[in-house]
Amino acid sequence: MNKLTLIFLFSFFSISLHSQQTIVRGSVKDAVSFQPILNVMVYLEDTGLTLLTDVQGEFMFSSDVPLGEQVVKISKSGYNTKRFPIVVNEGEIVDISDMTLERDLSQSQDLFTITLSDDELDNDSSGADNITGLLSSSLDVFQRTAAFEFSQSFFRLRGLDSENGSVLINGISMNKIYNGRPQWSNWGGLNDVMRNQELTTGLSPSSYNFGAILGTTNINVRASQARSGGRITYSSSNRSYTNRLMATYASGLLKNNWAYTISIGRRWGNEGYQDATIYDANSFFLSVEKKLNEKHSLNFTGMYAPNRRGKSSPNTQEVFDLKGIRYNEYWGWQDGKKRNSRIKEVEEPIFMLNHYWDLSSKTTLNTNAAYQFGKLGNSRLDNNGTDLVNGFPEGGGANPSPTYYQKLPSYFERNFPDDLEFAYQALQEFQDNGQTDWNVLYQANISNAQTGGNAVYALYEDRVDDTQFTLNSILNTELNDNVVLNAALNYQRLKSENYAQILDLLGADTYLDIDQFATDIDEAQNDLQNPNRLVREGDTFKYNYNLFANILNGYAQAQFTYNKLDFYISGSVTNTQYQREGMYQNGAFPDSSLDKGEKLTFTGFGLKSGATYKISGKHLLNANGGYLSRAPSLRNTYSNSRENHNIVPNITEEKILSTDMSYIFRSPIIKAKLTGYYTKIEDANEISFFFADGIGGDNVAFVQEILQGVDKQHLGVEFGIEAHVTPTIKLKGVASVGQFTYANNPNLYLTTEADKESVAAGFVNGFKDFGQSNLKNYKIAAGPHRAYSVGFEYRDPDFWWFGAMANFLTNTYIDISPLTRSSNFTTDFDGNVFNDYEKDLARDLLKQERFDDYMVINLVGGKSWKIGSKYISVFASVNNLLDEVFKTGGFEQGRNANYRELRDDKALDTQVFGSKYWYGRGATYFLNVNYRF
Repeated sequence: MNKLTLIFLFSFFSISLHSQQTIVRGSVKDAVSFQPILNVMVYLEDTGLTLLTDVQGEFMFSSDVPLGEQVVKISKSGYNTKRFPIVVNEGEIVDISDMTLERDLSQSQDLFTITLSDDELDNDSSGADNITGLLSSSLDVFQRTAAFEFSQSFFRLRGLDSENGSVLINGISMNKIYNGRPQWSNWGGLNDVMRNQELTTGLSPSSYNFGAILGTTNINVRASQARSGGRITYSSSNRSYTNRLMATYASGLLKNNWAYTISIGRRWGNEGYQDATIYDANSFFLSVEKKLNEKHSLNFTGMYAPNRRGKSSPNTQEVFDLKGIRYNEYWGWQDGKKRNSRIKEVEEPIFMLNHYWDLSSKTTLNTNAAYQFGKLGNSRLDNNGTDLVNGFPEGGGANPSPTYYQKLPSYFERNFPDDLEFAYQALQEFQDNGQTDWNVLYQANISNAQTGGNAVYALYEDRVDDTQFTLNSILNTELNDNVVLNAALNYQRLKSENYAQILDLLGADTYLDIDQFATDIDEAQNDLQNPNRLVREGDTFKYNYNLFANILNGYAQAQFTYNKLDFYISGSVTNTQYQREGMYQNGAFPDSSLDKGEKLTFTGFGLKSGATYKISGKHLLNANGGYLSRAPSLRNTYSNSRENHNIVPNITEEKILSTDMSYIFRSPIIKAKLTGYYTKIEDANEISFFFADGIGGDNVAFVQEILQGVDKQHLGVEFGIEAHVTPTIKLKGVASVGQFTYANNPNLYLTTEADKESVAAGFVNGFKDFGQSNLKNYKIAAGPHRAYSVGFEYRDPDFWWFGAMANFLTNTYIDISPLTRSSNFTTDFDGNVFNDYEKDLARDLLKQERFDDYMVINLVGGKSWKIGSKYISVFASVNNLLDEVFKTGGFEQGRNANYRELRDDKALDTQVFGSKYWYGRGATYFLNVNYRF
């Protein structure tokens, strides 16, 4: 009895103490989606008490809570800060649940999405695409700075390509199976409806998928969660396009439980900053949602963003010195207009159906289906048109490129050093003209056609017609107050049709579909089943094949949240199948080109874990680690998919080990984050195509270069800090110091057509093993390895703001040629080392070029007005205010494949086959006017 009495008294005393405890608790949600917001900083002003919201957006102060009138301040980067007055009485609970934060439109993704998705991220010719995480312009100061300030320099977070980040729309993956990268132009111009994003960085856990080592971005386009109202936007720029017009309206959830969002847009311009880079793009979006009942909702989304844009060329230093950074070799005058021969055209509509099921208050099941189809084309000129003469092809035209090496002064200086008149004439011609001469191409074709011949020149496009179906189901359940379980099952099926198509025969009627460079008439046939075929405009020619992919993926994840410690563990498994089907029987590979080839199967695994330790509300430690294996992309699986079924030798899954650790400091005045990271990629493959001199001595061949078993190492430090030194002035500083290197000497193989020339160069059945390429410790061409930014932002209470940033970019390197780092570099035709080989000179010849460091100053500002319930805002930015000239990337030409070729070329004042470069733009502007109602 005494024990029972004591237990009763103790319990009563504990309940009494708890009931008398003073508590301030609440939750924070997004003003648009009304979803909980994680890691919102909650302050009790003038008390030193701070907390971060948990995954449910909740917080609670339960100790040392001061009494009386207090102010709760909530803030998160990318949102407008809010203050809430409260009154705290002793022994009472103050509950301020469902406070909302609105996104800071001055830091809107609008500018970012314009400048990246339509420009650098879509520049397939450079390969210098940025990374998925940069879409997260509402994250910390480092992420925002990388997005807005470093993008013009082709900066890559942690030196990694966009295939290492995951982009989803309504939970459906948008990364292309062919190369792993998102096709940004599929939703270009739809900025208004792409604002509602859920973001994770690095290996941090996502509620939708296992993610990638650069994080996951899920773009939520549900009609019921779009901000209700309308928006009309006009933009003017001199970057990639000159004009943009967008209009968007969202109904919000109506009384009949329907909701819809519509958006249309157009971007256009005769040319951007580079000469003749035409831009012609339209955008259409529709999302309709029906809330069937309290548990079920169905959403349909359709988006269509067809776009055409002219490409710009990389140029050698010689061309740059003669023509400047705006020069573009791909265009010429025709009928008084600039005509660009290199046009990229994308038309890939996306349709998706999403079912949202609230199984209970703590469990949701989201099932999604998506269908995407359409075309992607890249046009170019062909100068290999021939006629059959005595049963064998003869003809072909001169290279139409105005920068072809035999047209530039350096060629004549090398070959006619005693008579510089030829070099001077070439100089004058290039400076006065220096563009594609369309009239010459037409005249050559018309003249040949009049004598019964075929086209010598043709404009064609490399075409990809993809059809992809995706089905997935995503489960999220809150097991208790501390544990959340996420799981998903995903299936993707792709059929990719690849072929070349005649666009314009430039005054001729037919083109002979054979390989001009083959030494045997059978080998010359692009399709042995249709020998000596004459094709016309609109016909398929050169190559025609299909690629098939089937991918099944599952993942599960548990997230644990406690007062002092949050942690998670996540695992995934993926089965990937590839197969090639040849529609043509190629003459050079008659036994390995037609019908379906071998079905390839890869199995990938992933495991990651991480934790956040909350030292206090101001100080946090975060660590993540993961190991995953993944199938190589379709692009890097087949050695020459245009002509045969052959796969990369010894192909296997890529392996990735990645870790990072961060210290985070957040106070009402200062926010800072310091992160160290390490990533190791093993067993990767890289495939490239080029024309090489000096193969096996002095032989010339068009080759496919295969790097197999590539290891890469990425390590570095990221730091970002921002300080509100006054209520209106914020100072910002960012630093990224990285080192991205090849970590081994991968295997190098070359493939080419099995003809007499390749046999003379030591190829067996069109294949040659060059052993290892000595790449270890060479730098990876990944944009600036080091980037720094300092600046300020002023926000006036009268709703105008202005900012300036100075950006310093260093340690940018040329993309090196692996072939010149292989045994081919030192080997003469007889298999021995060149008898005049000098080791010290060779070391100098192979030294990797590092570009000059540079500084870029950017200005940004805006003003907004509220007129009744309507808003008008103006936003403007100037990039590269001081018109700095700088190289953003480049590559060594593979033409000089051995010691003698490279030595003789570099001995000249101006190299004939010098490296080619991309340059950043000079001073550019962007102006945006927005009306919201």
